[in-house]
Amino acid sequence: MPRSAIIIGAGLGGSLLAHFLGQRGWDVRVFERRSDPRARGQLGGRSINLAISARGLHALERAGLADDVKTHGIRMPGRMLHSVAGQTAFVPYSADPNRAIVSFSRSALNMMLLRAAAAHPNVRMTFEHRCVGLDEKNGTAVFEGTDGTRVEESADLVVGADGAFSAVRTHMERRERFEYSQSSLAHGYKELSIPPVTAGPHAPFAMDPKALHIWPRGGSMMIALPNPDGSFTCTLFWPFDAVPGRDDATFATVRDGQAALERFRRDYPDALPLMPELAAEFDRNPVGTMVTIRCWPWAFGGRFALLGDAAHAIVPFYGQGANASFEDCECLVDALERHPADVAHALDEYQRERKPNADAIADMAMANFVEMRDGTARLSFKWKKKLDHFLNRLMPEAYVPLYDLVSFTTVPYAAARERARRQDRTVRKAAVAVAIVAAAGVGIGLYVAARGLMSEG
Repeated sequence: MPRSAIIIGAGLGGSLLAHFLGQRGWDVRVFERRSDPRARGQLGGRSINLAISARGLHALERAGLADDVKTHGIRMPGRMLHSVAGQTAFVPYSADPNRAIVSFSRSALNMMLLRAAAAHPNVRMTFEHRCVGLDEKNGTAVFEGTDGTRVEESADLVVGADGAFSAVRTHMERRERFEYSQSSLAHGYKELSIPPVTAGPHAPFAMDPKALHIWPRGGSMMIALPNPDGSFTCTLFWPFDAVPGRDDATFATVRDGQAALERFRRDYPDALPLMPELAAEFDRNPVGTMVTIRCWPWAFGGRFALLGDAAHAIVPFYGQGANASFEDCECLVDALERHPADVAHALDEYQRERKPNADAIADMAMANFVEMRDGTARLSFKWKKKLDHFLNRLMPEAYVPLYDLVSFTTVPYAAARERARRQDRTVRKAAVAVAIVAAAGVGIGLYVAARGLMSEG
């Protein structure tokens, strides 16, 4: 008799996990509170473009789906930085020009994963049913449809892949000794767009599509990622509230489209001519919130587990949210393969491997937000990247920059962070040693020159 699984949530992680388990012969039931996006041709909810990198591509290759992402996504080998004066500077992500992250529509990727999972005859999907209860003893999950009817399902494995505000995790929060923290970013986000153009050096794109565009403005920023149709999905990251004595753009002070036009003329003058629908989009599109969620444990009852944002929601500034969720899927499936007769053991192994790495990328994502909105506007940022790339070319095995480790390898996040810290300490020590030697050389030179002058006298 095949093993059975219930997956709560048909987002990116839930759909990929259903596909993986379906490939391996599990009997899978997927429940999703939203309606079936395949019926309407698109997925609702968040739509910040995804940056798929090596970790995500590795998981998708194992799933047999990476070619679609590579074909329909757009490679971005670097950042394009936009100054207030309208000047641009391209900063490669890596010393290796072949390395790039891939811009992909969240909705399109989720649709692709849904269809792949649903293609398995042993994977069944039920939409418009929200999880309203769990029975740990019997491995049962209770769902309620939009008409109020209830459905109970039992399985060997129950996975909560239902997002940052997970119903499964809410049930776990009532357990004794469950650790949970949620921190909300002081910044919100609003989606805007740059439409395709009919003329220009990059047509149908209004700007160079081979870059993630950033407008760093100190306490705030805007980014833009390209889409296959020639448009760009822009995301404005502004503080929610104004700070007394400062004139930063905030969602509290810029309340409507007309005010946004005035602010863009001042802060984003090169972007404004490319955004004919700015005022209407600003009025129409909501302000989203961003949270970091940490919890422990991720597994309970011998058969229940959390995955993706339900276990470790992070802010989007390293582009690793989807990639980390896909790694969760790989880790969980591998643990289940190693322990086919012991789901509880597999879940414990999964959570202990993934938890330190989830915490590490959460910290790095927050640090990268500060770098993107503040650091990228400084000359020191560009020189630091040049130094990183020089050292990587000089010693490709010994020195690998943190961004490369995170985005272009599958080295575990925690190990990548520790390696980067060791490298930085070594570089700082070497710089101090060079400075001392240089200072000593200057001192000796002055001494010799002085002695020469004295002897001539």
